[in-house]
Amino acid sequence: MFVGIDVAKRQLEVAVRPSGEHWSVGTDSASVAGLVERLRALPVTLIVLEATGGYETPVASALAAAGLPVAVVNARQVRAFARSLGKLAKTDRIDAGVLAHFGEATKPEVRPLRDEEAQTLQGWLGRRRQVLEMVQAEEQRLRMATRAVRPQIQAHIEWLRAQLRDADGQLRTLIRSTPIWREKDDLLRTAPGVGPVLATTLLSELPELGRLTRQQVAALAGVAPLNRDSGEYRGRRCIWGGRARVRTVLYMATVAAVRCNPVIRAFYTRLCAAGKPRKVALTACMRKLLTILNAMMHRKAPWQPALSASRVLT
Repeated sequence: MFVGIDVAKRQLEVAVRPSGEHWSVGTDSASVAGLVERLRALPVTLIVLEATGGYETPVASALAAAGLPVAVVNARQVRAFARSLGKLAKTDRIDAGVLAHFGEATKPEVRPLRDEEAQTLQGWLGRRRQVLEMVQAEEQRLRMATRAVRPQIQAHIEWLRAQLRDADGQLRTLIRSTPIWREKDDLLRTAPGVGPVLATTLLSELPELGRLTRQQVAALAGVAPLNRDSGEYRGRRCIWGGRARVRTVLYMATVAAVRCNPVIRAFYTRLCAAGKPRKVALTACMRKLLTILNAMMHRKAPWQPALSASRVLT
């Protein structure tokens, strides 16, 4: 049996294939516990939930703790699957059925959930990102503000920057207090251009780093070039999908690496000299930097310019 669970703030919609059962439960602890017991009584092959910004975490954790096979999947993929079936309407009941069908058709991989420390790290990283966005928004308002309101906006910016420093301190304390993370953080930061933000983001958002091939890790981060060909038409390759948060931070780190990392700088210069547009060259440098970091984590070896510049990593 394949189970799809559509998660909302106050209600869970459950669908089972191939029996066609449907029912709804609340999201409180007692209701989730009852759902776990009901599903444990069924011969469940896979339970599929969408990533919904954190609402799915308590449900997925309860199911996984009970030994049930749970997969949390990308909502965009599920919606595209629904369209391929001709299901254009969208309700919680329909979504639950689509999730069950998606699990039956694609059988997504069951991955272990993040432990409490990893969730804490991800929480602080998300909070840092939110505060940084608020700082940038307030700085934009400050430029257009009248003289009367500027002091209030400036005071708010200073308070937000203090919150940003606090979030940075919490992240560093958390990483330095965990031996495994501390070792990986020290290793990553031996590479020129890799600072605390990129290292922390990779530890939190890309824990597979070092355990995948260079093609797999590039695709996971969304920096792998994808073909756009049809018949005799040969389109330009472009990047698509992947983990946007990793890609955003990797972009900023690569901009710095082009200036301070001799291997990345030489690679960027060579691509530009060959006539590649600067944006294409920078994207290729993002992929190369990630490939180098992946190799470093796999070999547990610090930055080595000669090895990083080898053709094996290009």
